[in-house]
Amino acid sequence: MSPPQTQRLRRSLRQRAMTLGACALSDAELLASLLAASHPRADVLGMAERLIAEAGGFAAALTDAAACNRCAGQASRTDLALVREAGLRLARAAAAARPVISSSPALLAYVRTELASAPREEFRVLFLDRKNRLIRDERLGEGTVDHAPVYPREVVRRALELAASALILLHNHPSGDPAPSSADVEMTRQIVSAARTLNLVVHDHLVVGREGVASLKALGLM
Repeated sequence: MSPPQTQRLRRSLRQRAMTLGACALSDAELLASLLAASHPRADVLGMAERLIAEAGGFAAALTDAAACNRCAGQASRTDLALVREAGLRLARAAAAARPVISSSPALLAYVRTELASAPREEFRVLFLDRKNRLIRDERLGEGTVDHAPVYPREVVRRALELAASALILLHNHPSGDPAPSSADVEMTRQIVSAARTLNLVVHDHLVVGREGVASLKALGLM
């Protein structure tokens, strides 16, 4: 695609977004609009389509550094990281606007934005106050594609440091399948037991994958 063609595409996409709203753009068109700033002379629509296909979806395209480097280069990787962080902060603000356990859609949107496309397994904890409002979201474990080390004592210690009254546990399955494993269930029970001795409530443990979010509480596993 020549520079004039790239610029025409960019103007066309911006005009459609202004007229119909950004939601009128397809995933590839939206990603192409973001890539155009770093690649004014490239076929950004084709680049966007390749990146989405290689990463496995739009959300993953914003987080898969290796795929971005191969398909769009380092400059675009930085631009897309900024876009993802903007979306994450919007989701976090929505989740924290009212008690977390009474705002399930906002909470699920936030945890999926945060974890669904992460390439490695992460264990995170939402620390809540007495009114179940979010105090802090912290990563307390990061590991390989299928394991993140978790230490119940560290979870409880951090809750006491933050003067938290309740917790929601989170971790992701990079495989995409959110079904909890037997190890997930056992780890959850250990944390619940440690928390109970100090009058801390564990509301839930959410397992996040590209295919959805599983709640151990809803499944009767905690």
